[in-house]
Amino acid sequence: MHHLFIINPTAGKKRDTRQLEEEIRNLGLSHEIILTKRAGDARRIARTMAELGEDLRIYACGGDGTLNEVVNGAAGFNNVAVTNVPIGTGNDFLKIFGKDYKARFSDLNALSQGPQAAMDLIDCNGHLGIDIVCTGLDARIAVDKDKYNGFPLVSGVGSYAISAVANVLVKGIGVPTVVDCGDLHYEGETALVCVCSGRYYGGGFMPVGDNMPDDGVLETLVVRKVSRATFFRLLRAYGSGRYREFPDLIWHRRGDGAVVRGEQELVAVVDGEPVRGKELVIRLSDKKVNFFYPAGCGYSTK
Repeated sequence: MHHLFIINPTAGKKRDTRQLEEEIRNLGLSHEIILTKRAGDARRIARTMAELGEDLRIYACGGDGTLNEVVNGAAGFNNVAVTNVPIGTGNDFLKIFGKDYKARFSDLNALSQGPQAAMDLIDCNGHLGIDIVCTGLDARIAVDKDKYNGFPLVSGVGSYAISAVANVLVKGIGVPTVVDCGDLHYEGETALVCVCSGRYYGGGFMPVGDNMPDDGVLETLVVRKVSRATFFRLLRAYGSGRYREFPDLIWHRRGDGAVVRGEQELVAVVDGEPVRGKELVIRLSDKKVNFFYPAGCGYSTK
């Protein structure tokens, strides 16, 4: 078994890259360390190594974006398993493993020896995700926040807040769409559509808290356009998985995903990565990815 550590040196600030490399060397494993230099490197490296056919464990050392690239490179390769070492600013997929996920997944020795499971993947116009795909207001907020990162005295959280205010108060909550999801056909203004394989996104939102990432079923929530006052009233309930309390405003379907169409270009966020198009086909992929985690961790809701 070979172990490949793909490190995003620009992710997060809590762990020095040299310190991480020293920890890796002390494991005594057959290993290789590669630092990414630009967007797309992690995906390319993972695919190149997977195609060699050797039994391989790949550690995506970074945030959700680094993990997403590695997943897209390794998807469908049975000889490969991937994981996420949480040195990024966001590691939403790992939250399914419990509150102490950061400490558990930072223990490289325990992680290297842990079990693995074949996880479902979501396909959005050809881009794969292991966690959640959203389109609508939440996707626009996530994409637009980068516009405000360079403002004086504005932090990452601050840029997200500014983006939320701009999108809710200025651009509006709903956009005209056509949504097909199982037996649901809806034509009208929607606030958002969220398709889940994992449970968390956006730094802590948990729209569906009881779904499993390996059961071959996607959970989809469709939130129709509501007033600003209703939106803010819904926000806490939506973010804590209480969608069942609002059946007239939030529609839930279990199945293989959704198709969302718009007259104007729509944006979706796939594990934090933007995908654009007038038609967003969000489906359960026929590919899976092996994901390994520390022994003693679990992601069951029971």
